Amino acid sequence: MAYKTVQGQTWDQVAKEVYGAELYADYLMQANPKQLGIFVFSAGVMLETPETNRQAGNLPPWRK
Repeated sequence: MAYKTVQGQTWDQVAKEVYGAELYADYLMQANPKQLGIFVFSAGVMLETPETNRQAGNLPPWRK
């Protein structure tokens, strides 16, 4: 899947919109290495948004 950014978005804002939580920002960044130098996105930047197991991401470390 792909996501088109809106002017002024950051990695954590995109992660929250796509995955429901800011904690997926690292996952999103790993999927888009060419954009790692961007802190605040311009409008229209296309990001890859691979599926993830949301439930596993919400478990505390000792339950994973």
